[in-house]
Order: sequence, then structure tokens, then C-alpha cells
Amino acid sequence: MKKLPLIVIGLLMFLFMGFFAVLIAGTAWGKHLFPERHYQDIWCANRGGQVEVRQVDGTRVDCLTDTHAIEFDFGSKWAESAGQALYYSAMTGKKAGIVLIMEDPEKDQKYLDRLKKLIEYHGLDITVWVMRPNKGGDK
Repeated sequence: MKKLPLIVIGLLMFLFMGFFAVLIAGTAWGKHLFPERHYQDIWCANRGGQVEVRQVDGTRVDCLTDTHAIEFDFGSKWAESAGQALYYSAMTGKKAGIVLIMEDPEKDQKYLDRLKKLIEYHGLDITVWVMRPNKGGDK
């Protein structure tokens, strides 16, 4: 029996690891009902905004409307969403906004409460909307 060249073995290992990386990524995404982009597309289109607007520094605003630069995040990423929304506001000159995605309202309520407390305590000028699956979101 002939031995496989080392490069072929390396290529097979690379493909095998790539397969598992895709499998793991798919499992991680599976913890949400829909990917974040699904919510962005629906919410932003309903408000006449633009999705994934690239800035001069390479960052992308999730949704840019006439008045707001908006960050979308799932409930557990509430703290991260505040920093990104403020940064996007600084980059665009528009008001900061967050759409907090609450797929499980009972579990995610604590994250909304934390976000509101942060905004109130520090007097931040951030508008927050909540979005649930199959809903356009509310203020």
C-alpha cells in the first residue's frame, strides 16, 4: 500500500477541522431563533433605514435611519450594545439607538432592566427599542 503524501494528509486534516468549525458555528447560532441580521433587515426596512452602513474606520452601523445610528444585539449582550451605539452615534452625528432582541421575554427582561438602569444612571442619550420574534419592535 502506498503512503499518502504529507500535503494530502494536511489538506484532509484542514478540511476535517473546517467541517467541525462549521458544525460548531451552526450549533452556536442554533441557540437563537433567528440570526441577528434577520432582525436588522425587518426592523430597519420597516423604518426606512439602511442596514450595515460602513463607516470610514471600517465599522458597520447595524441600521442607520434619518435620526439614529442603531446597534442590534441579543439581550445577553446588553452592555456591549451600549458602547457600540454610542460609538456609532459619534461616528455619524446621529442619535444613539439600540434594538435589544428579546427572544425569551422572561429570561431577557433582566438584560433590558440592566440596560435601562445604565442609561438612566449615566444620563445617556440612547433610545431603546425591543424586538421579539415576528414583531417589528416597539419603543
